[in-house]
Amino acid sequence: MKHAGDIIRRIQVTEKATARSEKENQYFFEVEPHANKFQIKRAVETLYGVKVASVNTMRYEGKKRRIRTVRYGRRSDWKRAIVTLKTGSKIELV
Repeated sequence: MKHAGDIIRRIQVTEKATARSEKENQYFFEVEPHANKFQIKRAVETLYGVKVASVNTMRYEGKKRRIRTVRYGRRSDWKRAIVTLKTGSKIELV
């Protein structure tokens, strides 16, 4: 079993994420690609001390990038989790 800090890589603070956190009590996290919804829910509850209502996940493929030569590199694949908290729960971002 993985530690909660290994599952949650970082919280994403963007314009869209900030608007969703204020209006719909949803927070965006970059998580480990092999983590499932139950592991993500448990990790957020233990790290931040909140109650999670639901978790939605999305997978993103890494883009191909060309680096000054003919050869191509590739960014790594990653996974995003949108975590909806129960009413009354809140994560302090500052």
